[in-house]
Amino acid sequence: MPLAKPLSKKMILAAMASTKSNLAASRYLHVSYQHYKRYAKNYDSTEEGYNTLFEQHKNQCGKGIPKFLNNGKKSPALLDIIEGRVSATSFTPAKIKHRLIEEGYLLEECNMCGFQERRVLDYKMPLLLHFKDSIKSNYSKENIELLCYNHYFLMVGNVFTEKDEQHIESSKGHSSTTDKVEWEVDEYHLQRLKELGLGDDEDDVNQYISRI
Repeated sequence: MPLAKPLSKKMILAAMASTKSNLAASRYLHVSYQHYKRYAKNYDSTEEGYNTLFEQHKNQCGKGIPKFLNNGKKSPALLDIIEGRVSATSFTPAKIKHRLIEEGYLLEECNMCGFQERRVLDYKMPLLLHFKDSIKSNYSKENIELLCYNHYFLMVGNVFTEKDEQHIESSKGHSSTTDKVEWEVDEYHLQRLKELGLGDDEDDVNQYISRI
């Protein structure tokens, strides 16, 4: 079993500057609370009125830390997840990604090339959430970014599995439902499909859609 990493005073001060409690600071450093507490109590406080860094960073009244219900009726403030006060494992990554974009923490574009083209049929954008340190519970602002499929493949790894690629490239084509789907395409999407060369008139566009 590997030994727990030692925490320097500089590391603890950095965690304190980015969080509002000792518990959040331990999550920020990706160590257990007890491990963090042992080191934080060994370093003298940088402020008057406290003996140690641990006492300095106590937040018993919860000041600045929004509370939330655990019964699913209310979601926590996104900042709590970003700063490590609330574990991200309790929420779906897709929901957190949506909130990161909706609340302005991430621009909805590729961080490398600025790609932001949307699929005309459902307005979805092919962007993947990338965790720079590979820890998928670390939603700190310095650790997350959105990448298009191309840059994710170039910088991180395969977007699809080998089975996915074989299915995409095979002559059999994609499996699809036998149920008839009635698509409704408004004027904007009709024009975008035409601009992409997928049809010169509405009948051509409808034929293309029927093959999807």
